[in-house]
Amino acid sequence: MEMWIIIAFVVVLLIWRMKPTKGVRTISTAQLKNMLNDKDKVFVDVRTPAEYKGRNIPQFKNIPLGSSFDKLSKDKEIVVICQSGMRSSQACKQLKKQGFERVTNVRGGMSAY
Repeated sequence: MEMWIIIAFVVVLLIWRMKPTKGVRTISTAQLKNMLNDKDKVFVDVRTPAEYKGRNIPQFKNIPLGSSFDKLSKDKEIVVICQSGMRSSQACKQLKKQGFERVTNVRGGMSAY
């Protein structure tokens, strides 16, 4: 009986962690390609510096997950990418908590680009 409670708790926790953040828009890499030259957006890559150096999109600024987002403009839409979409989802949650209104996550990340 106790084992089932633990398993149920872990499943609920995983589902809760993976649900999209309220107010965060999600786009595909195809949609991203159409907006890369938009000057009203700030593009942020939250991968490690080594990952970013290995392969990146020039419009994206590398700000690794866990770094401060204080220097970003709250007046512009923030578009976030990582390798698979998991770290960028976490970064989007952090940005929303810090008061950023327009936050977009790139689904699939660089793996899908």
